Amino acid sequence: MKGGRYASSRRKACHQCSTAKAKCERRAGRCTRCTQRGLACSYSHNTSPSTSGARDRSTALAARSSILTPRMTSPVECALLVPEREGFLRATLGGTTTGRDLGAESNLVGTPSTPLGAYSPATISSTALPGGFSRHAQDERLDNTIRAAVQPEALDFTGLELLCLINVDEMSSRWLNPYVPVPGQKVKEYPANIEAFIRRILGSYASIAVRGRAVPPFVHSSQTATVSVEPPLSTCLSLIRVCERLLPGSEAAAADVLQREMRSIYEQHDSLDDLASLAALQSYLIYALVQLYRLGGNIPSQTTRRDFISLQDLACASSRRGLVCAAEQRRARPRWEEWIVAEAKRRTLYVTNLLDGVISAQEGLPTFYGFELRGLPAPAGKALWEARSRRDWEMAYTMHLADWPGGGLRVDELWPRPPGLGGEELARRRVRVDRWLEDVDEFGTMIYAVSSSTHDA
Repeated sequence: MKGGRYASSRRKACHQCSTAKAKCERRAGRCTRCTQRGLACSYSHNTSPSTSGARDRSTALAARSSILTPRMTSPVECALLVPEREGFLRATLGGTTTGRDLGAESNLVGTPSTPLGAYSPATISSTALPGGFSRHAQDERLDNTIRAAVQPEALDFTGLELLCLINVDEMSSRWLNPYVPVPGQKVKEYPANIEAFIRRILGSYASIAVRGRAVPPFVHSSQTATVSVEPPLSTCLSLIRVCERLLPGSEAAAADVLQREMRSIYEQHDSLDDLASLAALQSYLIYALVQLYRLGGNIPSQTTRRDFISLQDLACASSRRGLVCAAEQRRARPRWEEWIVAEAKRRTLYVTNLLDGVISAQEGLPTFYGFELRGLPAPAGKALWEARSRRDWEMAYTMHLADWPGGGLRVDELWPRPPGLGGEELARRRVRVDRWLEDVDEFGTMIYAVSSSTHDA
């Protein structure tokens, strides 16, 4: 079919009149309609069918190429993926943002009706930027901010200001309580269902560590980051993976490997710094849990008791370096690194105390309340513990200070009611416990379940 007739049939009008489907006089230079409306009058040039077909084919190939080939994402498009994009760009640009600048931001970021593919280096460079910012500086700041959001934040665990407000010597001698009665100690009798609950929970911690897909809830996520992981903990989390799928008959060999690593940790714990001491305590506890719940049939009872005595010594050494932040005692916000170490230590101590009850029950020995932990803060809320950036944690801690003007909940407030506690004080304690439960995570829920079921509330 000859295409000349059909190719030129729509060119009897200028572009503006053709779009409006209006009559066009096709005057030289400018038609009457475009002259009256002040429009740019232009006429399409004739295009041969062969040229048109080649252009259509090249357009189709380009479309297929754009679909099959991934396109590099520009910094501006990455900014669209960040929550609160307006505040994100405002923080990136720095300083206060005027109404004119907000308009420029909206042009830079785009609107819901603007597709991401519409942005190109040419369109971005032609976009109006706030005064004083060149496109190069803009892109550089966006790149730095996005890079900081993707890469793990570097933490400085040196110079930690921590305080020890308890008698840690009672912690290291706790194993003597069943044999040598200590004044003030009280036997804690777990109901059968609570004892089974504790065993199952501690067994799940061992399974979590062995499977390697997460860490137990007494290890903070920042401790496993590449920039801050300590050798005792990194070695532990790698070594226990061999216990996930043990070959028949290899349990004894795996237990021997774990025993050698536990002895190495105990021999070196006196020379470790604060963070490494915490990592050593957590690693030793994880080894003990894995031995008890994954290799229990290959560990003699006397070895289990000896390991737990060493675990209490490690807990004493780590606690002596501090269990609470000095800034918390002043009702101020501590450094994130200080809070991470203090909270992880306390959670590790609480799990160690529960493990003591399980081992004592297996050996037919009585279990005692951990009165040496009196005065320590209860497990922190979910927003604080699961914060993934310094900014998020600081915001959560500021809200924590506002919610707890008189100080956070103490772990002993979950224990039996002390003698002489009046009705008004008891009501106040219940209000504080209810407030603490509002933001508690799974670990805190477990602690509350054990305490409320064991103690006379």
